[in-house]
Amino acid sequence: MYLDRRLWVFTAGVRGRIATGIFLGLLAATAGVARLALLGWLLGKIFSGAEIADLILPFALTAGVMLLRGVLEYSRTMTAHRTAAAVQVTLRERLYEHVIALGPAHFGRERTGATLLTLIDGVEQLETYFGQYLPQLCVAALAPLGIFAFVAFLDLPLAGALFGFAVFTLIAPTAFHRWDRRAAQSRQTSYANYGAEFLDSVQGLGTLKAFGQSTARARELGAKAHDLFRRTMWVLATNSLSRGITDGGIALGAALALGIGAWRVVDGDISIGVLLIVLMMGVEIFRPMRELRVLLHQGMLGQSAAEGLFALLDAKPLVREAASVDARTEDKLAPSLKFENVNFSYPGGRQPAHRDLSFEIKAGERVGVVGPSGCGKSSIVRLLLRLYDPDGGRILLGGEDLRELSFARIRDHFAVVHQDTYLFHGTAEENIRFGKPEANREELEAAARAANAHEFISSLPQGYDTVIGERGVRLSGGQRQRIAIARALLRDAPFLVLDEALSAVDSENEAVIQQALDRLMKDRTVLILAHRLSSVIDADRILVLQEGALVESGKHRDLMAANGVYHRLMAAQATESATGTMGTMGTMGTPTATTARNRATAPLEDRQAAELRAAALQPADEILRAGHMSWGRATAILLRQ
Repeated sequence: MYLDRRLWVFTAGVRGRIATGIFLGLLAATAGVARLALLGWLLGKIFSGAEIADLILPFALTAGVMLLRGVLEYSRTMTAHRTAAAVQVTLRERLYEHVIALGPAHFGRERTGATLLTLIDGVEQLETYFGQYLPQLCVAALAPLGIFAFVAFLDLPLAGALFGFAVFTLIAPTAFHRWDRRAAQSRQTSYANYGAEFLDSVQGLGTLKAFGQSTARARELGAKAHDLFRRTMWVLATNSLSRGITDGGIALGAALALGIGAWRVVDGDISIGVLLIVLMMGVEIFRPMRELRVLLHQGMLGQSAAEGLFALLDAKPLVREAASVDARTEDKLAPSLKFENVNFSYPGGRQPAHRDLSFEIKAGERVGVVGPSGCGKSSIVRLLLRLYDPDGGRILLGGEDLRELSFARIRDHFAVVHQDTYLFHGTAEENIRFGKPEANREELEAAARAANAHEFISSLPQGYDTVIGERGVRLSGGQRQRIAIARALLRDAPFLVLDEALSAVDSENEAVIQQALDRLMKDRTVLILAHRLSSVIDADRILVLQEGALVESGKHRDLMAANGVYHRLMAAQATESATGTMGTMGTMGTPTATTARNRATAPLEDRQAAELRAAALQPADEILRAGHMSWGRATAILLRQ
């Protein structure tokens, strides 16, 4: 009931501090006994009519012991807090290391809010457990024994009465342990569910308001909050019942000791002074148990929170580091890639993401991968970075099986620009520096210039030191993507992966970002996973996926001539583009006045985009430069060839 062995494991390294806290607690209890003994001595002298001069010594000793006890209690408390903080640091480090080992594959199946509460609030709830509950548990078990020995020296019958009720107050609450633990676990589950829903609502607040569902969601949160309130009250009720039993045992023990003591004073077996000392000792005997009873509630909450931590720590990574990895971590592998009969399904998925997928990319080659949504394009990136392992087949990087390479060595070879770029709550410089933390300022700015990001970053209030907000919320979609490209340029990896890098970018930014991507792709092996087909038409080879299988492969012209899946995708996008373009034009087919005004005040990168689109290019040139213009217009032109 009282001690969780798994939590005790985390005290390695601070058990000396815990022992110090227990020792200080026992010293404080001893000082408490001495204080009461001296106080009883002082009162006995007063009742016997002693002179003032005879009271000075017991009074001074009592005051000194009280002061000493205050110092000991302060030292004990500070030691407890330092111990708890040290354990929490160790636990947080281990949790974060395990979270990294689990990877995105694990957390894709968990609710973010519940996980955050486990990692943050769960660890916080253990502060009382490690800092106060564990030391007090030992003090409550040891301190009364010393006090009983002292009381037994004064009067054995009184000591026996007090001892019996002390044992009762220590053991009786265990009868309610099952209800205490169950109530605490239920409350912790409700708390995690409420936290997950609340975080989800905050992150999706814009969507809730847009669809007029914020009030309905508030009602749902209110219902979950009421459930949390009800379960919390049940925890408090079971705790109060256990505390009532403890307090009742203490009261009965004190009353019995008073009755026995009065009887023995009348019989002349003990003096009134001894009775006073014993009665005050009774207070000190039960004090550690009363404090333990108060802390037991927090201990139960801590143990319930720990179950979530243990569930996380017990989770097994879907992908493990190779048992024996190549020690030549500095050697670069050839930037070539080969999928050999790869089969892969996501855990719990009903349909395979890849079925016997085989293809090869040679060093320096630029290959595009296209297909309808859900065909498995992004799964290729996750397999390349070993966020998942294939169920069958092999993936070779530079002729080496990925499963035989260290994670660090694999990821040093790749720079990735995702569709949904994740930017951290930090400065623009910090987010770019993720590509190469040791880069100097000149290298960082050079990467930003090559990504067409330097000018807009310089125009920010604090330039590169401007905090861009969580997920880069203070930047536009195009600006976020340029920072991602700058990050990849700074990384300078031999293999570049563009995962739908232009799918979420508007036509105003597309040309500028494509220009930056062209710089990034130079002299690298490139894998382009694209929804917009215009970004792959000048690739050396295009792979067409459908339902996780490779159905077509070849150059753009060959695939168009084959009149297959690729041709149908091109035709569908051309139709969508024509419809969307008409919706963005003003009367008589000219750009709206708002667009004209925006271009007049646009930054350099956006003006470059407008100039590229306005250039009078021949159809053949437009094919070669399709990545520098509106993808819709490019596909329409290509279909006319």
